[in-house]
Amino acid sequence: MMRRVRVLLLSALVLAAGAVMSSAPASAVIGGSKSTYGPWAVRMLVDGKPTCTGTAVAPQWILSASHCFFEQAQPVADKRISFRVGNLDMRKGVTVRPVPGRRAGSADADMMLVKVPPMKVRTAPLATAGVHRGQVVRQYGWGATCTGDENTCQSPVLKQSDLRVVAADDPRCEGHTAPGGSDFCMEKVAGIPAGGDSGGPVMSVGPRGTETLLGVFDGSDREEIAEAGEISQQLAWIRSVIQH
Repeated sequence: MMRRVRVLLLSALVLAAGAVMSSAPASAVIGGSKSTYGPWAVRMLVDGKPTCTGTAVAPQWILSASHCFFEQAQPVADKRISFRVGNLDMRKGVTVRPVPGRRAGSADADMMLVKVPPMKVRTAPLATAGVHRGQVVRQYGWGATCTGDENTCQSPVLKQSDLRVVAADDPRCEGHTAPGGSDFCMEKVAGIPAGGDSGGPVMSVGPRGTETLLGVFDGSDREEIAEAGEISQQLAWIRSVIQH
C-alpha cells in the first residue's frame, strides 16, 4: 500500500493564527525564497487558523488538495472555512468564504474545487499538456519555513521553491508517486515545500503573467522529494465543474 507524507496541518495546528504568523520569518519555504508575484495564490484557513494553500482557477472557483477539507476522516464544514485572496501578504488579503454545498472532489486525484463569491484576482491558466522529466517548476505557498514544529513557522507572506520533475519510477519517489498515477514527482532545486503548502500551485517558470498551472502540491519528505497532482490529467474534470 502506497504511503504518502502528507503536509496537512488541520489536526496539528493548535496555536492561534496570530501567534503562528507573528513567529514566522519573512523568508520562505524551507530554504526557498520570498515571492514577488502570485496573484492567483490563495491562503486557506479553518476556524481562522492557516492550514493550506490554493489557486484561483476561475473568478468563482478555488482549487486545492482534497485532504485539506477533511479532519480525522470527516469533512470540514463549509462554515469553518475561509480564504484570503488578493495579496502576497495574507494579513492584507480579502476574506472570501465557500458557497455552501458547492465543492467537488476529484475521484482520481487529491484535488478539490470550491465555489466562492466572485474574486477580483488574476486566475491561473490551466496546463493542457503534461510535465516532462527535467522540467523546472515553481511551487508557491504560505506554509512552514522550518522543520520540526511547523506550527511555529507558518509564513504570513507568499513563498516559493524551485523543483525539477523526475521520473515517477525514480527510487526516491517510492511512496510518493506511482508510474501511471495522477501525481508527478519532483526533486529539490532551491527550497522544499512543507506543512501549510498543501493544495498550492505548482507553476511553469516564465515571465509574469505567462505561468501555467501544472499541478496541485500534495506532499513532500521535507528534504528532497515532493509530489503534485497533474492538472492536464484532471483538465476535463476541472472544466466540467467550473462550467456548471
